[in-house]
Amino acid sequence: MPEVDESRIRESFARQRHMATLGATLAHIAPGEVHLAMPYDERFCQQNGFLHAGAIASLADSANGYAAYTLAPPDTDVLAVEFKINLLEPAKASGFLARARVLRPGRTLSVCQAEVITTDSDARLVATMTSTIIIRPLGRA
Repeated sequence: MPEVDESRIRESFARQRHMATLGATLAHIAPGEVHLAMPYDERFCQQNGFLHAGAIASLADSANGYAAYTLAPPDTDVLAVEFKINLLEPAKASGFLARARVLRPGRTLSVCQAEVITTDSDARLVATMTSTIIIRPLGRA
């Protein structure tokens, strides 16, 4: 596996205002793999106090995108073109971790999978997401 330019990943992630708003951080970077951590925050909950599905989807989507980005050439960027999420149980915990990995890398399209788990001692699986990510030249609208 090629070595990952962590500074490139971290610099891009630092521009993610949505992830900053959610309090998400980069927890792990390796070739074809990224973990994003997020604390529980009632501002991002639905009416019953569970983390909103949109927040869970955002975390998993970004984790999958960055997993693909670790394998993308330096003169490219990535965007999700499709994803499917399974919400497996209500999400209430002190924090969450989206563990994403590339299942099938490609020159143009990569397929990734993320698991979102709780960071409490019982580490429950709350969601899975499968994504198709496009690798595209920088500066393309």
